[in-house]
Amino acid sequence: MFCVAENASKSGKFAHKKKRMEKDKMKVVLYLKKSGLDKSGQAPIMGRITYERTIAQFSCKLSCDPKLWNARESRLNGKSREAVATNGKLERLLLSVQSAYRVLCERGKVFTATDIKEQFQGNMQTQITFLERYNRMVEDMAQKVGIEIKAASLNSYYTIRKHLQAFIGEKYHTTDISFGQMEEDFLECLQHYSVGKLRHSQGYYRKMALAVKKACRLAYHEGLTERQLFAHIQE
Repeated sequence: MFCVAENASKSGKFAHKKKRMEKDKMKVVLYLKKSGLDKSGQAPIMGRITYERTIAQFSCKLSCDPKLWNARESRLNGKSREAVATNGKLERLLLSVQSAYRVLCERGKVFTATDIKEQFQGNMQTQITFLERYNRMVEDMAQKVGIEIKAASLNSYYTIRKHLQAFIGEKYHTTDISFGQMEEDFLECLQHYSVGKLRHSQGYYRKMALAVKKACRLAYHEGLTERQLFAHIQE
């Protein structure tokens, strides 16, 4: 009898937790505002955040030809330059919304869809992205060539940057990402890409990993990210 009661209790707790998770789930929908066509026939792309019976709408600050819009997939059809560029920006925007949602969840306070909207819009306006900070790091290093760094070493950072951008494009379908979008599996996925796909040596991958860690460490000290990423990687 005790075992049955205990199992029933656990089952009830699990069901309650699952129900709560389903209730708390955030949803983001992208759609076209067809009533707002501009002179060239482009329709603005809008977004709607739904969370715990609250709703917030926002502009994606993007537009497209309504004929290219795939309402089911919330993206543009085809592989034209416009479609690829716009889809990349939409993917980055959705990742930023998810990042804002996680930040609010971690604070442990009650929030609404409007709070998520304001958090992600604030992030989009003020954040410095990973490759932007990496570029600044390399620019600073360029000033020290012949003093603290060799020209060959600097060139390796430029090459690594090209590989990082290609990797980000393949994994995230965008040209750059925010620090908030970088999870702990970033380096693991980078290793698979570098060693597995590009056939780099483990030693070269390690150089890439250390370059990533260096840029993230600088960002952390400058307050651009709330946590120090990849601190476990030994130099």
